[in-house]
Order: sequence, then C-alpha cells, then structure tokens
Amino acid sequence: MLFQDHSGRGLFAIVIACVFWGTTGTAASFTPDVSPLATGAFAMGGGGFLLVMFAFSELLNDSSKLRTNWRLMLVGGVAVALYPLAFYSSMRLSGVAVGTVVSIASAPFFTVLLERLIGKKLVSRLWMVSFAIGAMGIILLTLGKEQSQVTGLQLSMHYLGVLLGLGAGLSYALYSWAAKGMIEQGIHSKSAMASMFGLAAVVLLPSLLLTGDHLFSSTTNACVAVYMAVVPMFLGYVLFGYGLKFVEASQATLITLLEPAIATVMAVMIVGERISTMGWIGMGLILWCLWMQMPKASSMNRKKPLDSSETSHAVEV
Repeated sequence: MLFQDHSGRGLFAIVIACVFWGTTGTAASFTPDVSPLATGAFAMGGGGFLLVMFAFSELLNDSSKLRTNWRLMLVGGVAVALYPLAFYSSMRLSGVAVGTVVSIASAPFFTVLLERLIGKKLVSRLWMVSFAIGAMGIILLTLGKEQSQVTGLQLSMHYLGVLLGLGAGLSYALYSWAAKGMIEQGIHSKSAMASMFGLAAVVLLPSLLLTGDHLFSSTTNACVAVYMAVVPMFLGYVLFGYGLKFVEASQATLITLLEPAIATVMAVMIVGERISTMGWIGMGLILWCLWMQMPKASSMNRKKPLDSSETSHAVEV
C-alpha cells in the first residue's frame, strides 16, 4: 500500500493541504469589498499566530537551533509575508483560476533552482519529465480560460496579475526551501513552519490597521476571514510541514500543482468562471504529472522522518 511508508504518508498530507489551499481563491471571491492585501494579511498572519500556539513547546525545545539557523528562518519569514500579498492580488487582477495557476505552477521551477544552485542537489530525469508535463498542463489550463472582450487597461492588469503570480511562486519556493533546510538541520517540522509564519504574522497583522476596513464588516466577510486563517493556512501548513519531513521541497512543490486544478474546478462550479476543452486537457496533464511523482515519493530511500533528533544529508530529487 502507498501509505504504509513514511514518504507515502508525507505525500498524502501534502495532497490534503493542496485541497485546503485550492479553496482560498473561491472563498476570497465572496468578499469583493475586502482588499486582497487584507485578505492575505489576515489569512497568513492569523494562520501564523495559530501555528505558533500549536507548536509552542516545539519552538521552546528548538530555540537554540532556530537561533543558529536564523538566516533560513528570516528568509522564510520574509517570503511568507510577501506570498499572500502577491498571491491574492494576482487572483484579484487575473482571476481565481489564472492567479492560482501561475502562482503555484511557477513554484516547483523556482524551488528546484534553489536546491540545485544552493543545495547542490541533483535533478532527476523523472522530475524534469513530470515537470514538463505539468507545465504544459498549466499552460493549457491558463489558455483554456474563456474570457469576454477586455479593454487595454484590463489586459494590462491581467498581465500585472501574472507577474504578481510569478512573485508569489518565488516566495512560495523560498519558504518551502527554507522550511526543508531547517528540518534537515534537526529542527522539528512544527517549529520550522511556526517560526517562519510567526515572523510573518508580526509584519502582516499590524498592516490590517491600514488595509482591513471591511474585513469584519459583514458576517460573510468575517466567516471567510476566519475560514482562511484556520483551514487553508493553519491546518494546511501543519500538513505541509509534516509532509516536508519525508519529501524533498522540489518534489513537494511539484505535488502542489494539484492546487490550481482544484482551484479551477471550484472557480468553474462556484464562481462561474468558464474553462474550455483545452483547459480540461491541461488539467488531465497536471494529474498525470502528479501520478508520475507518486512512485518516486513512495520509494525515496525509505528512511526515517527528519525531526528534531536527526539530520538528513542531501539526496537526489
């Protein structure tokens, strides 16, 4: 069975996290009067606060290791703070499907660059082939979004949203890489995620004084804000951190290509966005990409999980 080994359970945890994250764009679409900056700040900041409370004892136990690895923690914290601002702005400007697709699809590429250039980890042919298939799926999914006639200004905003999505993808890759780096230094996965998100919360939550005018102005807005902080951000990143104990960061971000597929389905079924046949073919390629990664995830060295008691060496991804 796939989930009898550690890497299989790590894969499953990341897939469930993707399901949670795939709901964020649709949830945010129900609060059009709320600034995307406020949505992102409360979701990531509130989730960060909950993560710190959840991992408080682990943070105390790992305090000396966190101080030793403060550079990784700082890089990850800054990336976490920037990610929601770019991600939710991208969805507001380019639409739920395209904003999510660009943000998540670019993350595996940036992550493997970080692992190759900084970590000196090799890139397997399986990863490159599956990424090429997934990237083609992402392109078809993006081109398959049916759009009405748009003005020049709207087109410019759309392209700005795409650029912000690329920025979100880089930020995502940075904090995934930083979290994996801390875990490999013997820091508990809970401590790694909570330390980065806690730092980001210190920056993001005070920004609500400037951007959060309508965040709790209605029951719908309040429910969406609480949902975003608790389910996708808190529970999602607890699962993601658990998965990173067993799966390389480049592979984990490749698995998260499932998120835009989920986001697209929800955008079509709930928000009313329309996807052509080309887009659905692209979604099939994304699922194929994920299927190709599953044997790799279940056979990766079958080693013990990385936690606060052991340190892992670099492995081929």
